[in-house]
Amino acid sequence: MRWSPVDFERIKEGRPPESAELLRALSVGVDFITDFWLEQYLDAYISLGGSKIKFLTGSPGSGKSHCLGLFLAGAAERRYRTVALSARSSWIHDFKEIYSGVFASVDFGLCLKRCADNAVVEMGYRPEDIPEGMSFADYLASRDLFDPVTRRELRSQLNAMFFKNPRIDRNFAIGAVLITGGILGHPALEPAAQELLMSWLSGTKGAQLAPLRKLGVSPSWKPSRITKYNARHMLRSLVEIIRMAGFSGIAVGIDDMEILAGASSLEDIRYTKMRREDAYESIRELIDEIDTLSHTMFVFAFNRGLIDNETTGFKSYQALWMRIQNEIESGRFNRFSDIIDLDKMARQQYTPQVLSEMSRRLSDAMAEAGMESTPVNPDVVAAMMLKTGDDASRQSMPRLINRMTLGGV
Repeated sequence: MRWSPVDFERIKEGRPPESAELLRALSVGVDFITDFWLEQYLDAYISLGGSKIKFLTGSPGSGKSHCLGLFLAGAAERRYRTVALSARSSWIHDFKEIYSGVFASVDFGLCLKRCADNAVVEMGYRPEDIPEGMSFADYLASRDLFDPVTRRELRSQLNAMFFKNPRIDRNFAIGAVLITGGILGHPALEPAAQELLMSWLSGTKGAQLAPLRKLGVSPSWKPSRITKYNARHMLRSLVEIIRMAGFSGIAVGIDDMEILAGASSLEDIRYTKMRREDAYESIRELIDEIDTLSHTMFVFAFNRGLIDNETTGFKSYQALWMRIQNEIESGRFNRFSDIIDLDKMARQQYTPQVLSEMSRRLSDAMAEAGMESTPVNPDVVAAMMLKTGDDASRQSMPRLINRMTLGGV
């Protein structure tokens, strides 16, 4: 069985499946957006060094999380490191928290391992020739090739790779050089020291700064913590190393942003007025500084109440709203718009035939999993759409169609 029952339980709950393959198999209509983003942004503008922020909104059940997941799945196929965060489980009022979430998702150790392989190639060797479990330094030593000149050349390669790159912060570069050197076996790095450096680079609060000065670093270097004030600068360094590792860049999706405007005590994370405004200011700063990043795309997803609510939504923070509002509204859906309204897209794209095809694909997937379902035919969909007209309930048609197919109400 290709599909897990858990995926269908998630669909029943109004959430997208975890399986990227099933997500693609079920996608109808919303790929009008995701295919466009992948082709026009990730394949072109972002891959050439650009950076972009998009906002994805719509009524509950309009397919925001599905769209976000589909986009990230497509980004992964294009060799982007992908990051999926939720404002319900990760604080976003402090950009350091977003940075830490990105760092935890991109497998920084893998990126530095690839950088180490690049250094091996620059030294005139092939990484695949090094036995598993043996460092490059040990490999050279086993062949009586690790003389002082070779050691100096290896250090020179690391310095050129990280320190001479203007897009990498010097503090960040020092950490990267030490860890990459540890992977190569020279300069040697104890596991505890590597863990300390990784903890510091990740923005972990408990990282001790004093021991970092004992790692052979210049006494003039004073390590500083990653804070909300320098986190965007550190993110630029992180993305550059991701690129050096052979990846296309990063694609970051932050879902459930509507929690910013909510006040439910049932949520694990609850944003006070101060933290909400800090979150809006953090997004405003990201917009203003987006051109300092490269090979990076952010997508923020939320229920449309975050726009409509003038008391606690985006409109309550004019410095942010002035930057994201659409100055020119068109009668037709504009895929280049920074705010993508899935309700508006639904009115243009979700015909009875499209929604019926959505139902059929879900039914086929359930049949493959040995589960019963009832595909909804176009005539039934047309009657439902005629009944709901153009009001808000029509915009949740994808969720309603899924429930009917699954046998729900």
